[in-house]
Amino acid sequence: MTGAAVGGALGASIGAMYGTYEAFRYKVPGLYKVRYIGQTTLSSAAVFGLFLGAGSLLHCGRSQGY
Repeated sequence: MTGAAVGGALGASIGAMYGTYEAFRYKVPGLYKVRYIGQTTLSSAAVFGLFLGAGSLLHCGRSQGY
């Protein structure tokens, strides 16, 4: 579960930065900027959370033998 939480937080921060950049780059009008940034933030958080959560689930079954 920690992997999904970390992935969600990381994805949300990167998605917010990328969404803001794209919204101003493509000159998205008015309040559509907020919607665009929100969609980018949530979708990026979901994707990062999914992959890091799956990775942590796959990794938790391995032993720590060094």
